[in-house]
Amino acid sequence: MFARAIDNQPRGTICIEDLEIGMTRYLLKTVTDRDIEMFAEVSTDRNPVHLDDAYAQDTIFQGRIAHGMLTAGLISAVIGEQLPGHGTVYLGQSLKFMAPVRPGDTVRAEVKVTAIDHAKRRVTLETHCAVGNTVVLKGEALVLAPSRKFD
Repeated sequence: MFARAIDNQPRGTICIEDLEIGMTRYLLKTVTDRDIEMFAEVSTDRNPVHLDDAYAQDTIFQGRIAHGMLTAGLISAVIGEQLPGHGTVYLGQSLKFMAPVRPGDTVRAEVKVTAIDHAKRRVTLETHCAVGNTVVLKGEALVLAPSRKFD
């Protein structure tokens, strides 16, 4: 059984002409053991803090944690599927990891439009992920947004 992400808006495309400062979109995803195992397989990051309960128990985290980049991937999902959505091209992303995500945690990944450069089709997005009231990741993304004029 696969745990699906829950989006707050339909997936698709919002062209740069329709974007507004302050627009937000998010998704909710419960991180499963299978997610962590699949990410380890795809990324080849098999650090035992993610995969080995006994090893992870003796770390500062006192238990297994999800890969930080797995959590960051949820930001990519919001950007690529919702805001701006299909056709968006990543130009850059800053990330600051604030707290661990553990198997079974439900992550809320959210992006917010903070600046729009219509001439260059560039959009700046505030990005963050939270588990409950705890911010686990924050950063900023710069993307090339789709446009009705060119796409």
